[in-house]
Amino acid sequence: MIRNSKIVLTVLLTVLLFSSIALVRQGDLYFQIKKQLSIFSELYKEVATLYVDEVSPETLMKSGIEAMLNNLDPYTVFIDEGEQQQMEILSTGSFGGIGVDAGFRGNDVVIIAPLEGYPAQRAGLRPGDIIRSVNGVSTDGMSPEDVQQLTIGDVGTSVEIVIFRPGIEQEIKYELERERIEVKNISFADQIGQNNDIAYIHLSRFGQQAAEEIRESLLTAKENSNLNGLILDLRNNPGGLLNEAVDIVDKFIEPGVTVVETKGRITSQNNTFMSEEPAIFEDLPIIVLLNQGSASASEVVAGAFQDLDRAVIVGEESFGKGLVQTIRPLPYNTSMKITVSKYYTPSGRSIQSIDYSGEGGAYGQTVPDSLRRSFQTKNGRTVFDGHGIRPDVIMDSDRESRVEAAILQNNHFFFFINQMINEGELEDESLPDNIYDLFLDYLDEQQFDYETPADRSLNTLEQQAEFFDDQNEFERSVSELKILAERQKLEEITKSRDFIKKELKKELVSQKAGSAERFRAGLEDDPFMLKAMELLLDSELYNSVLTP
Repeated sequence: MIRNSKIVLTVLLTVLLFSSIALVRQGDLYFQIKKQLSIFSELYKEVATLYVDEVSPETLMKSGIEAMLNNLDPYTVFIDEGEQQQMEILSTGSFGGIGVDAGFRGNDVVIIAPLEGYPAQRAGLRPGDIIRSVNGVSTDGMSPEDVQQLTIGDVGTSVEIVIFRPGIEQEIKYELERERIEVKNISFADQIGQNNDIAYIHLSRFGQQAAEEIRESLLTAKENSNLNGLILDLRNNPGGLLNEAVDIVDKFIEPGVTVVETKGRITSQNNTFMSEEPAIFEDLPIIVLLNQGSASASEVVAGAFQDLDRAVIVGEESFGKGLVQTIRPLPYNTSMKITVSKYYTPSGRSIQSIDYSGEGGAYGQTVPDSLRRSFQTKNGRTVFDGHGIRPDVIMDSDRESRVEAAILQNNHFFFFINQMINEGELEDESLPDNIYDLFLDYLDEQQFDYETPADRSLNTLEQQAEFFDDQNEFERSVSELKILAERQKLEEITKSRDFIKKELKKELVSQKAGSAERFRAGLEDDPFMLKAMELLLDSELYNSVLTP
């Protein structure tokens, strides 16, 4: 009895000791905050009142706030009174814009995903495009939120956006017209396959009711036929509400399973989200499609399915955003979006690809391969942290050539098909055999041209003409080089023959039957979709991917 009392007393003393240490540490933290605030407030007052030139107190404070937050991650931002309304507009899912979601990749602001069916996507902007300027305003030093706000405005007004695309040497300028952006959770759903027994759902974002919309879509498909598989397309889905991601996974796994965990510095931010409801589609084979534009909540779903060996992930490595933000209200109708935790997939891995904890601050550092840790899925497959979700079956996206980007940039597919329809040349949804040649004739009529590195080099060379003694010989040589450059352009157009015919077909279907049919037509020769169908139609192949 005495021994038990001693044990209880020892435990109580230990608890009190650690509690006292925690209180001391917390008290020290608050003392440090109070001390630094006193120093800062006095310094701020002295500069605002005594500096040789008059300075705006508001500008001075905003500079100080931005400098402070620049030492953190790029998703922790101050939202002043003027930006508050823009945040509210974005959160409603209805606003005037061009349909892009921006994020950081290293030091650059890049397009995470262009929204399907809106100006940016129709013009050919792609995930990973680096945004150089918007309406003549350079994006240097801007946050993704700042860039996003530059694209928002009244419907019908124009936006000039200049991007740099890796693989294409010169920058590309787009003139886009803002449209009413009504962001839907499910942008397209269909039943495909010979027996219409494969459900296809393209989820554009994780807004409110996203999980319920998926459930209803699948139940409707189940009523129409016996479902033998699901293709959940999360390509170009930048994320959204974490609870919707959890609820989606919940529809496909048994209750009591960890879907995702969030861990922060404060214990209140440590949460474990588990499946709760009986699975409605527990045995349905699933393929999840990802690309570089799949981020945040998309990675929660894909990571959970991968770790639980519940789906085969097909596509490209995802964006790698594993940070959780919350909005904190501040005085005078301002607020702050602050990163409060990181999320971890069921195996315990983080998919965050950029480390912001070091000296790099908001620019961060890519996690090197040597520091990536291995984890095990439910079946014992090895997966790694420190990057986005790496698919089980890796696919490479077709990279657009310079000529393809130039044709998309100027909406030539749209105007050509529109012209042919108006002239009565296209009565139905089939293209004539000579459509490629007709399109080339159209490009000639439009005096279509685009700049290549050879063009720029020739222009530079011509500016050096005065340094050549034999001007005739110089002009003849430059003329021959120009002929070679034009021949190279023609060869590039020829190489893009299949791409051109495919885009013309999609544009014809779109103008004749609407955007849904355009989406359906685009899936027919989509290599990601073809691989997904191959896996679903071969159960041995599907199961082999999920087996160590």
